Amino acid sequence: MGRTRQTCLIFLLLPVVLFSLCYSARAQFTQEELARRPEIEKQLKTAEIIRSKEIGEGVTRPYRLFLMCATGEISGCWKNPKGMSKGYLEGWQYEIAAYEMDKLLGLNMIPPTVEREFGEQKGSFQFWIIGGMSDLDRSDADIDIPKNKILNWNRRKYLARAFDSLIGNEDRTQQNIRYTDDWRMILIDHSRSFRSSRKYSRNLLYGTEGIKEKKLIRMLPRAFVEIVKSLNYESIKNSVGPYLTEKEIDSILKRKHLLLEEIQKMIDSVGESKFLY
Repeated sequence: MGRTRQTCLIFLLLPVVLFSLCYSARAQFTQEELARRPEIEKQLKTAEIIRSKEIGEGVTRPYRLFLMCATGEISGCWKNPKGMSKGYLEGWQYEIAAYEMDKLLGLNMIPPTVEREFGEQKGSFQFWIIGGMSDLDRSDADIDIPKNKILNWNRRKYLARAFDSLIGNEDRTQQNIRYTDDWRMILIDHSRSFRSSRKYSRNLLYGTEGIKEKKLIRMLPRAFVEIVKSLNYESIKNSVGPYLTEKEIDSILKRKHLLLEEIQKMIDSVGESKFLY
C-alpha cells in the first residue's frame, strides 16, 4: 500500500546485548528484551491509560495510547479494523495472531501485541517502537545497508518472505519493515494476513510461483524449517487461541506444505549447505 497507510510501530528501548548462538540465526529482539516480553504483554493489557491521540494516517484509524506503569510511561498502537476496506479484508485479530505465530516459530521479529478494549471496542494493541526507520525511509534517503550487516539483512529478508508466505500476509511493504538503530529488522502491520480463500491455499505469496511476486526464498535457518515441519492444527490453535477460525488455521497448514515444497526445490537447486544455516 501507499505511504499514507499507518504502520503502527513498536519497539523497546533497552540496552543492546549480544545474541547467543541459539538466537543469532533468527531473533531480532535481544535476550533481555525477550525476557521482558511477558511483562510488556501484561502492561499492555492492564496498565492504566492516561491519555490517547489519534495517529491521523491510514485506513485503519489507529490510536496511540499512553500507559502508566510502575517502571514509567509506555505507549502502544491500538487499532480495530474489521471487514472489507478498499477491497481488502482487514482484521485487528490478525495482528495478535501474527504475533503469536511469530512466537511459535521462534522468529521474535514482531513487537508484543495483545487484545485491549478502548472506547468500549476491542482491538489489537502493540508496543510502540521508538527510533530507527522504515525500509521506505531508508530507500528514500538512499541509505545503504552497512556492509557488515548485509548477510544478516539478507537472512532476515528471506525469513520474512517465508513467514509472510506461511501466514498469507498480502500486505508486506517497505513501510512495515522497520530497522532499529543497530539494523535489526522488525515486522509490523499484519491486519491483512491469514487469507483463507482458494487463491492463498494453492500458491505462496513468494517463491518460484509466487502470487505477489516471484521473489525467491534463498536461505533459511535450519531450526525454523524444523519448526515449520512440526506445525499441526493443535499447536497453531493453542498459540492463536480465538483469533483465527478453523478455516484460517487449515489454510496455514496448506501453505505449510507448499512452503516445504518450495524449500525442497531450492535445496535441490542450490544444495542444502547453501540454503540451510
